[in-house]
Amino acid sequence: MELSNIQRVYLVGIGGIGMSGLARYFHHLGCIVCGYDKTPTALTDKLQNEGIRIVFEDRHDWIPMSFHEACDSTLIIYTPAVPKNSDILNYFQNRGFELQKRSQVLGLISRGMFTIAVAGTHGKTTTSGMIAHILKDSGKDCSAFLGGISSNYQTNVLYGNNNIVVVEADEYDRSFLTLHPDVAIITSMDADHLDIYGDHAKLTESFQLFASQLKQGGVLIYKKGLPLGEGLTYAIDSEAGARASNIRIEEGNFYFDFSNGTTSIPDIKMGIAGVHNIENATAAIEAALHVEVSPEAIHEALGSFKGIKRRFEYIIRNTEHIYIDDYAHHPEELRAAITSVKRLFPDKKLTVMFQPHLFTRTRDFVDGFAEVLDMADELLLLDIYPARELPIEGVTSDMILSRMTLENKRLVGKQEAVKIIQHEMPELLLTVGAGDIDTLVEPLKHVLDV
Repeated sequence: MELSNIQRVYLVGIGGIGMSGLARYFHHLGCIVCGYDKTPTALTDKLQNEGIRIVFEDRHDWIPMSFHEACDSTLIIYTPAVPKNSDILNYFQNRGFELQKRSQVLGLISRGMFTIAVAGTHGKTTTSGMIAHILKDSGKDCSAFLGGISSNYQTNVLYGNNNIVVVEADEYDRSFLTLHPDVAIITSMDADHLDIYGDHAKLTESFQLFASQLKQGGVLIYKKGLPLGEGLTYAIDSEAGARASNIRIEEGNFYFDFSNGTTSIPDIKMGIAGVHNIENATAAIEAALHVEVSPEAIHEALGSFKGIKRRFEYIIRNTEHIYIDDYAHHPEELRAAITSVKRLFPDKKLTVMFQPHLFTRTRDFVDGFAEVLDMADELLLLDIYPARELPIEGVTSDMILSRMTLENKRLVGKQEAVKIIQHEMPELLLTVGAGDIDTLVEPLKHVLDV
């Protein structure tokens, strides 16, 4: 399929963060864009306000007439999160449409472009967002497909006037193997998505395959210690090729120095918090230098980078209350978020509200979740968010709770959690999870912002 031929696009599962980026991209190109999703969200509301038609009932008779006949000018994109018995999905399949995954379409879009692809089980969204902001802010420019909403640009897709594209390369379902980047970044390869891969070895093999798909003359940038062979390494305070050092907190802001043996950038002020984000910034700097952004422009851009929505995002920050929201849903992501909060506010009692994401992930990492959540001073634990999964017998949030040593811990419903926060008014609150815990952000902000 040729990109220039596409006139109509239908997205089955349009409300996902990656799918919505493609919807916006094709709408920007002037295509007729429609889609289906299970439930309305703030994101689907925005898409509709932008002129994209969305339905929320899985009925093929709601598909517009212009999408009834398969042809080269009509593109159907679907996400594996949509059930295989979906009426709309099966309608397109039965009518002879060639259905494309989001990753395949990203491969099609980026095929003729200079592609910077960021992969990793954690850190890829923030790192890709940083790179895109550095290129935009410096005047180098780029297009970008991000896995979250950029706080600087209030969108998950950016349009550039050059041949550079930044893409978040998703390892789920081996999606990133459709990409052939000029610059590939791998931030982490921790065990995850074991419902897809089966074991950590197969996940590692998939990342190694991704790294091998670099275009001729391309560069691989990866966190030191990952089993990836040749390439440029980065890390904090180590013998890596690119290093962040002299990390410090001054007046609530993180600062660090960068060096890669040939270029040094001292006294970089981060626009966002977290030691883990300094590590992400180190990779982003190396990528930006590779496309000839000046050290001075990089220094300035990182200071003005506001982050990604739900990635260590300050919801409230005043003298009475601090409330941070984060997308963390893997034990190592939780560890990074909690460690950063405690480093920033060592004298405050930390209340953590966590919603586990997926039955399989809870089952596979229950001991890791228990260990990390014991770092909190108080825990409010929500039920597991199932997403695409059916329940697994015996797998509940209680599995985590029963393995913890923390005394101040409770299993609560979402509405009960809001009432507890309203009653206790904690001075330091961290909400974490990748499910629908984000629907509590506004209610919690309302009760704390007094």
